[in-house]
Amino acid sequence: MLAAMFSGRHTLCQDPDKGYVFVDRDGKHFRHILNWLRDGVVPSLQDSEYSELLREAEYFQLLGLMDGIKASLNKRKEEEEMGTELTRIDIIKCIQSERVRFRGINLSGLDLSKLDLSFVDFSYACLKNVFFSRANLQCAKFKDVDAEGSIFHNATLRECEFTGANLRGALLAGANLQSANLQDACLIDCSFCGADLRSAHLQTADLTNANLEGANLEGANLKGAKLNNANLKGANLQRAYLRHVNLRDTDLEGARLDGANLLGAIR
Repeated sequence: MLAAMFSGRHTLCQDPDKGYVFVDRDGKHFRHILNWLRDGVVPSLQDSEYSELLREAEYFQLLGLMDGIKASLNKRKEEEEMGTELTRIDIIKCIQSERVRFRGINLSGLDLSKLDLSFVDFSYACLKNVFFSRANLQCAKFKDVDAEGSIFHNATLRECEFTGANLRGALLAGANLQSANLQDACLIDCSFCGADLRSAHLQTADLTNANLEGANLEGANLKGAKLNNANLKGANLQRAYLRHVNLRDTDLEGARLDGANLLGAIR
């Protein structure tokens, strides 16, 4: 972004004495740009706000943000055609009950962010592109769900069951997945940046192209997991179970492997 600003293509308002550069843009939208630069997450906004933010992204030549906004708008359009069976209001009414089950229900595209959905049973449900950001999903069941492209950014997922789940392309950055069961799950292209996966069960999970940079996998069980082209830069793998795991195409730069079981691992 700074390279684009000072490339000579833009007119800069600069203080001749102190060298300060004044950026004459909308401050309301600039906070979204700063947040995106920090964590790479495109904010959830109204369509009109997306249009305004897109103009700002074009001004600063942030190609990644531009692509993210366009993808969000396209996803929203697709969601309107998905035939979701319940609304956010319906969900809020349902979770007042003691035992909540959404087994096999199509909830694709819903915004369920910040809700208390702990212990809810979503098994076999269609959860494509659902927005679970910052939701409390502790001990929730996601057995065999189709949650492709869903967002679990900063969600609480402690002790959740994701066995056999399809989470391809899901965003789980900053999520708490301590002791979660992700056995046999499809985690291709998932982002687990900074996620807490301590003591998580990842046996035979497919983590191809997954981004686990800075994730905490202390004591996690990765027996039989696929880690082709996975990014584990700076990850904590202390006391993790990695026996017979193929790490040849895995980026382990700066990863901590103290006490990890690497017997038979291919490196």
